[in-house]
Amino acid sequence: MEYLLGLVILALVIWALINVWQSGESTLAKVLWTIGLILFNVIGLILWFFIGPKANKNIA
Repeated sequence: MEYLLGLVILALVIWALINVWQSGESTLAKVLWTIGLILFNVIGLILWFFIGPKANKNIA
């Protein structure tokens, strides 16, 4: 059961990393978010969800 939880967390971290690197933020911000997500998996995910870089949505 703990393996399933670990896989879910890993998948979420990978998804968050992809979204960070596709965002329009500066390279420094991307590197800092990447380090935070890798070092602090669950806490990093929570922080990224609430205050992380958001996707650019151009509404015309």
